[in-house]
Amino acid sequence: MPTFAQKTQSKCTTKANINKGSAVSKTVAKTGTGAVAEAMRQINPDVVAAYPITPQTAIVEEFSSFAANGKVKTEMITVESEHSAMSACIGASAAGARVMTATSSAGLALMWEVLYVAAGCRLPIVMPMVNRALSAPLNIHCDHSDSMGARDAGWIQLYSENSQEAYDNVIQAVRIAEHSDVRLPVMVMLDGFITSHAIERFDMIDDKTTQAFVSEFKPFSPLLDTDKPSTHGPFDLFDYYFEHRRSQAEAMKKSKQVILDVAKEYEKLTGRKYDLYKSYQLEDAEVAVVVLSSTAGTAVSVVDKLRDEGIKAGLMVPRVIRPFPAEEYAKALTHVKAVSVMDRSDSFNAEGAPLYTELTAAMYQSGGRPVMSNYIFGLGGRDVHPSDIEKVYRDTLDNAHNGKVKKAVNYLGVRGDE
Repeated sequence: MPTFAQKTQSKCTTKANINKGSAVSKTVAKTGTGAVAEAMRQINPDVVAAYPITPQTAIVEEFSSFAANGKVKTEMITVESEHSAMSACIGASAAGARVMTATSSAGLALMWEVLYVAAGCRLPIVMPMVNRALSAPLNIHCDHSDSMGARDAGWIQLYSENSQEAYDNVIQAVRIAEHSDVRLPVMVMLDGFITSHAIERFDMIDDKTTQAFVSEFKPFSPLLDTDKPSTHGPFDLFDYYFEHRRSQAEAMKKSKQVILDVAKEYEKLTGRKYDLYKSYQLEDAEVAVVVLSSTAGTAVSVVDKLRDEGIKAGLMVPRVIRPFPAEEYAKALTHVKAVSVMDRSDSFNAEGAPLYTELTAAMYQSGGRPVMSNYIFGLGGRDVHPSDIEKVYRDTLDNAHNGKVKKAVNYLGVRGDE
């Protein structure tokens, strides 16, 4: 199935005009994990601490070979768990190092306590995160339960449709995390196995240009600066804790503009345009679907089919979930009569899954209120077919005609459900 970028070459900046960028680039074929590992090699972080977990393992496995063969100067730290991995990253980052790690699923869950520490200490750690279902039952395939569960940990979250976006997002994440207005950790998501283990062509910029883009790391108040001693993560009661949390919230708010500024600079190098979201046939759409990551390519083919039938269908693919660009997302959808949000995760017994509830709140506050419905799909890696997405669009069209939803929260492709 073609990816979003392949289907929209004439409508957005993609491979077709890659040469407009100033950087020297080459096209290679690698898995998504290989693309991320190459980005990490080009960034050449000071420290990487990680623990293996499927389907992330291949990222750090390949990167460790770069370290062993002297292709990077990185200090590789092998640890006994993901909790230890993030703890080591926090220590190294606080000491003044540029730090990266990677994880998936239960690995992210095991980091839970220290995810908050990394963000609360304002440490610019970058972590590729290969989306995988959480137990139980045990499952190693894709859904977004892991990263959606961590969306309030204080990390910036960027989602990737394919290997190209995963590669580009990792490089941009370094600049975003380390910006003086931000100083927050960043997760870069890619779908487990669908993106992580599929071989795709993508364009790499040259090593020298990548290094110039991320530039030399300048730590802020490192622990090892004996001339200016500082305290990190101190005991913080009601006297200052609230102010520190408010400062963290403001940094997250400011990161939205930084994400856009970094994307513009990256476009000058590569010719590849990044924004807070992508859209396809959305400008004049009467009905729209919103979906993350690898499902976008399949959804584009369905939009084309419906457009051929005279149905004004559109698609929105968010890239940024934290900070949540409520104003921009609502503005993009305010003219649409009905919207269905497809979530590859669930918020059990909430009024809908994570992306749906946040987008619905954004629409409510904006005053533009299309009829909204939610479709939970693909949990545990279950395939989503064009016919499934077409059903979502046709249900959405019925909602638009009726001015109300038949059922707000739906489960798509579950045996025994209507």
